[in-house]
Amino acid sequence: MNIVIITLFPEMFGPILGSSMMWKAQKEKLVKFQIVDLRKFGLGNRRQVDDTPYGGGAGMVLKPEPIFEAVEQTKKKLTKAKVILMTPRGEKFTQITAKKISKLDEVIIICGHYEGFDERIMELVDIEISLGDFVLTGGELPAMTIVDAAVRLIPGVLGDKQSPQDESFSQGLLEYPQYTRPDDFRGKKVPEILLGGNHSKILVWRKAEAVKKTKANRPDLLSF
Repeated sequence: MNIVIITLFPEMFGPILGSSMMWKAQKEKLVKFQIVDLRKFGLGNRRQVDDTPYGGGAGMVLKPEPIFEAVEQTKKKLTKAKVILMTPRGEKFTQITAKKISKLDEVIIICGHYEGFDERIMELVDIEISLGDFVLTGGELPAMTIVDAAVRLIPGVLGDKQSPQDESFSQGLLEYPQYTRPDDFRGKKVPEILLGGNHSKILVWRKAEAVKKTKANRPDLLSF
């Protein structure tokens, strides 16, 4: 999987993409990251990438020329790439979206910034994504989030194939409680059923606990 991220702040991505599962995915040659500095495509000696909005209003808006140039240059190599725009007005990101992205071979992610972007760049965009009903300073943190969520679903990234199947949202429920040693910690004991080795009973218990946790924290996920 080839992922290109277009951003005004490329230095933000090094620590995230060079750690944990993102590092492993690159080591195993399951994913390749490229960070493109949008400023390199800025106009004039000052490498201008933004300007005041027509019609007035606070803040600055990203100009269309640098974004078009950055995407078009990238697409010379990644000809089949889907272009994702990080924007508060996009569709809400979910585990289903992460699975869809994880199956793509080539992805270009545009990180918005300032007060937004010239609407004409939408000609380049295939998918608009938002993390939720809130606004951040830029699209860098959301881009890191969707990359992490999608890349870890690529076969071979996680050590256990079952891991992503048991996680919250994968089966429409939040994940059941997990325990490890010791079985008694400060008087708080691991549920007896998990110590007995009866896997069929454990599966029933886990499903019931997942439903209970979902009903308490995210009842909107329940379809019954």
